[in-house]
Amino acid sequence: MAEIKLAAQVRTEFGKGAARRTRRANLVPAVIYGHGAESVHINLPAHELQLALRTANVLIGLEIDGKDALVIPKAVQRNAIKGNIEHVDLLTVTRGEKVNVEIAVHVEGDLAPGGNLLEYVQNTLLVEAEATHIPESVTVSIAGLDAGDSILAKDIPLPKGSVLAGDEDAIVLQIVAAQAEEPAAEGTEAATTEA
Repeated sequence: MAEIKLAAQVRTEFGKGAARRTRRANLVPAVIYGHGAESVHINLPAHELQLALRTANVLIGLEIDGKDALVIPKAVQRNAIKGNIEHVDLLTVTRGEKVNVEIAVHVEGDLAPGGNLLEYVQNTLLVEAEATHIPESVTVSIAGLDAGDSILAKDIPLPKGSVLAGDEDAIVLQIVAAQAEEPAAEGTEAATTEA
């Protein structure tokens, strides 16, 4: 995974008014925490941050007052209507450090014939990976699966260097039988036609 570089400014103003002024200046308020250090409050360029966060679990190299910091996003707050980023929590990481992150689960292949449905019980998997080699997603084959079949977390092949950090017996995907619509009773249909 490539590291994305962003320039950050230390934030000295706090509160709703300060946050509004920051956003009007096309910046996003953020906080960096982790490794037992004191939290650092910063502002990040909104457009560049938006582009960086298109990649899940992106590794971000920050330059703050001449110092470098390596972080990953932990929580992103978005405006419910506009969808723009309002605040970001970032976790400090170091090269070689193992971190727990959620990665997306993608499927490939076709179910067995019969109109069955695929149900995502979980659409992410919790894995432990090296901070600079976090996988974006995992892909699992559903080819030939039939109603009643399920895929557990431990059944999903993980990328090299990643290990499962969550419950290995958790159901991730299951195949459910499509339920046929019940035909309307003849008496009901006749009553509706007469009315």
